[in-house]
Amino acid sequence: MQTTTSAQNASVQPAAQPVAQPVAQRARPQTRSAYPLFRSIPTRWSDNDAYGHVNNVVYYSWFDTAVNSWLIENGVLDIHGGACIGLVVETQCHYFSPLAFPQTVQIGLRVAHIGASSVRYELGVFGDSDITAASGHFVHVYVDAVTRRPTPLPSPLKTLLETLK
Repeated sequence: MQTTTSAQNASVQPAAQPVAQPVAQRARPQTRSAYPLFRSIPTRWSDNDAYGHVNNVVYYSWFDTAVNSWLIENGVLDIHGGACIGLVVETQCHYFSPLAFPQTVQIGLRVAHIGASSVRYELGVFGDSDITAASGHFVHVYVDAVTRRPTPLPSPLKTLLETLK
């Protein structure tokens, strides 16, 4: 007499088939005319990596610097005492051509979407050319500075963001 366990009697289910994802369009370089605002940022010696060009992580720092300095200079972000702050919840960058110290780069900035508590910024990184060396985006979700829960965009911030749409 042969005995079987419940595991042996269980029917074998085929592996789940992966869900087909839409193929994303490859990002393409853009011209300066695609961005209404520019911030100049000098590269530093430490920005270069072992391959002799600016390391990819530096681009994300430039994105943060360009956006936050613009917000602070326009009085809509108080990083020390403000009631709300913007947290980066998504970021991406596409690289087209290398940059290296001692270049000064220009970061083009535009606003692609304004939500109830979030904003999507799109950025272009320019060296000496009128074509982007890199482009990317990041999304800020604005939250209460104490509770860290999403909060509606303050009116002065929304008004400023509209200038870059």
